[in-house]
Amino acid sequence: MVTKYDVFEFMYKKGSPLKPQEVANIFRKINIDYHGVYNILLDLKKLGIIMKNEYGFQVVRNEINDLLFQMIKFCLKNDINYNELLDKNLAAFVSKAFIKKRFVVNDFELDPRTFSKYVDILAKNGLAIILSKKPLTATIPYNSFLRDMATYFDQKVSVARTKPDEYFDEIERELKIFQRLRAANEARFRRIVDDYEIRFIHHSLSIEGNPITLPDTIKLLKDHIVPRDYTIESVNEVQNYQKAIIQMNEDAEEKKPISKESILNYHRLAMSHRSGIAGKIRNKPVVIHGNSDFKVAKVKEIEPKLRALLKKYNEFFIRKKIPLKEILEFSSYFHNEFQHIHPFEDGNSRTTRLITFHLLRTQNIPVLDIPLGMLEEYVFSTKGAKKREDKKLGQVFQQIILYNLKTINEKLS
Repeated sequence: MVTKYDVFEFMYKKGSPLKPQEVANIFRKINIDYHGVYNILLDLKKLGIIMKNEYGFQVVRNEINDLLFQMIKFCLKNDINYNELLDKNLAAFVSKAFIKKRFVVNDFELDPRTFSKYVDILAKNGLAIILSKKPLTATIPYNSFLRDMATYFDQKVSVARTKPDEYFDEIERELKIFQRLRAANEARFRRIVDDYEIRFIHHSLSIEGNPITLPDTIKLLKDHIVPRDYTIESVNEVQNYQKAIIQMNEDAEEKKPISKESILNYHRLAMSHRSGIAGKIRNKPVVIHGNSDFKVAKVKEIEPKLRALLKKYNEFFIRKKIPLKEILEFSSYFHNEFQHIHPFEDGNSRTTRLITFHLLRTQNIPVLDIPLGMLEEYVFSTKGAKKREDKKLGQVFQQIILYNLKTINEKLS
């Protein structure tokens, strides 16, 4: 069924005035007649989203309509049904949920079915974490898309603060469940790993500016259909990162430790579309675009700092039965330290994520993806941070790990 958002998205991109018949012709293939389209145009006009002039109907260019288009564009890039998500009642729900560390149905004046529906819509798109099924309890990590959605529908946005170990107990419980479920169905777990590999590739590279959408990433890596309208470098970047992740998965399953050689190999695989820098320690200074406060190692410091980090890594994991809390704290330190060393000319952040996942996976902590709703908080705790905050990154890691565990356990059971 064609909606007002479908028509708006088409008309916004077109830019020029359109006659109702022209719009109807575009949507005819999905069973809507001229009168249906005309009624939608009239509704959009009443809402002030479009205007009518002597040449036809045209989108009104203003900040609020620009915001709506950017939200729809975000949904399309990430394979989200914007018609399901862009709803004023759901926006009001999100606004109220933001101020809760965790929430249940009694926190809202909602029918339990509606509450469950809203939580499911958000969770399936990586925008909420379901903490328990009975009673249904969830949390919504802050991100600008949900903030913009609330703002668009005239809702206030205020966010609850979380404690440093807010989700630690839940992680420990879910890890025990995961170990039991995986032991009973290893084949299903391997299929889950394969499914989430593509999502991680898309999410990880979207942080770095790769424009390929999630649907096109799936077509490229699963169906081997090269999408049109993208540069060869963008396509190669996706294909090469998959090669690096496949190698990392194999190494992690075999419990191989991280070494300088394995790091160089991951980078070589991930960046082979740039043969001049792939797998090579940089020999010139670099800066983080958009964040001059992020300090990276000088060229002469790279090798000694990398040796020192790997020495700490080996000393830390030579121990047996390391407490979970210590593993999570060390993974935050390891991630930030490597990113601040910044040993490569380009591709440092994607390599950092990959080796941090390797670290956690060798400790039987199954992190397969950074879900969509947590990407921003992750970036603002790493290369987007004004100052280094390992504890803040640790909080984000707790949410990421818990989301992965909850999702995997749900699928395994």
